[in-house]
Amino acid sequence: TAKDKLRRLLGHGMKGICFSSEKANELSVEENGITGILERVGQPLPSVYSAALSEFVFAAGVELMRRERPDVMYLSTTDYVQHKHAPGTPEADAFYRMMDGYLGELDAMGCVIALTADHGMNAKTRLDGSPNVIYLQDLLDAWIGDATARVILPITDPYVVHHGALGSFATVYLPSSADHAAIGARIAELRGIECVLPRDAAAERFELPADRIGDLVVVSERFTVLGSSASRHDLSGLDVPLRSHGGTSEQQVPLIVNRRIVGMDVQRRWRNFDAFDLALNFAQ
Repeated sequence: TAKDKLRRLLGHGMKGICFSSEKANELSVEENGITGILERVGQPLPSVYSAALSEFVFAAGVELMRRERPDVMYLSTTDYVQHKHAPGTPEADAFYRMMDGYLGELDAMGCVIALTADHGMNAKTRLDGSPNVIYLQDLLDAWIGDATARVILPITDPYVVHHGALGSFATVYLPSSADHAAIGARIAELRGIECVLPRDAAAERFELPADRIGDLVVVSERFTVLGSSASRHDLSGLDVPLRSHGGTSEQQVPLIVNRRIVGMDVQRRWRNFDAFDLALNFAQ
């Protein structure tokens, strides 16, 4: 993986090789199943805020396939470049040329490759290029009292410089005494909101665990993001117009396999996690 937080999740209890670009200098056989990957790849430890973090993933994947020849290998990048650079810009094109080069090497080794993404990306700005944000916590504080409601933004992690912890999905916890339907209707009337759903409806529509989301789920439109309070978002690191994700407008993603697919049900709703099914059971 690129970030170590995902490596820790996916690698929990795993027996095998599992490491991140972020912590490639802190590997042990006990924790990661491998050491010395920096020397083998021949690249310096990359910054989290760089295209190099993802390039290290591909370079390490090629090195592992060349020497260890694993039966299954999962390579996960970050979306730093996509947050910073729109498709067709020189930086974006350079990133995909880099990807194509490493994937070409894996293809030449005979690998079956399934390529997909966890989400898309869109510009989230006003016409003047400034971030187009609805600060839900500020609104709810004004409507029903300070800190009475709590807004959770799942995009938030320790690395927020490139997106300011702003995305198009939020979940809202409300006190039991509040009129949930009325508050949801009021949020839905805001310009830039696509939908507001109560917990059970959101869990069904988005296939979410109902016990892990709030009383309301709020999704913003394509060019709008959701924040908590303006004071909690440091946007000083945004040196380019904001690009982000989290809404239904970023749901559609590619699913590409480098082999002929036989016996695939064309009526099936194929998902990004079906990449494993396609690569292991349908690719020839």
